[in-house]
Amino acid sequence: MKAIRAVRYRVDQFVRALTASRALSPERVRQAARFLPPEAESLFAKQAPQDQRHALEVFETLLQRGYKNEDLLAAALLHDVGKVACLLSPWRRGLLVLVDTLAPSFKDRSRSEVAGETTGPATTYRKHAEIGARWARETGCSPLTVDLIRCHEQQVQFGDAERDRLLLALQAADDAN
Repeated sequence: MKAIRAVRYRVDQFVRALTASRALSPERVRQAARFLPPEAESLFAKQAPQDQRHALEVFETLLQRGYKNEDLLAAALLHDVGKVACLLSPWRRGLLVLVDTLAPSFKDRSRSEVAGETTGPATTYRKHAEIGARWARETGCSPLTVDLIRCHEQQVQFGDAERDRLLLALQAADDAN
């Protein structure tokens, strides 16, 4: 039953991705961009429409939950920006997400091992958090924003209660969207 709900959720997510550009009003994007360094705004703009919409939904969820930390809000907008480097079609990307949902043990292995690749889009997809963190650093994001992006898919603790709280908040908002 849990697997069926997960598949339904992912299929719905895929359908929403196909209509994402309709949900991206310029005003909505402009208001969110205030939380990014000017150089990082171009990173947000490079994301596919479905990734921009997802990032805005994570950002807005954090605001609705009362979070005001600007580094956290910037991380919400850029947490998946490394996926830009993947060059995956929506179909192939959807397949990778479904595999992760139905067979979580594959997530622990490199997607390149699963696909028999040593490089390529699937490997890059697996490393999108590292790639996005590097790009965020290069465009002037704070060290905290960079750390949150790098670790947003990991179960880690920084050893700093506030950083740990912000990472958990980002992960919960990401999971909710």
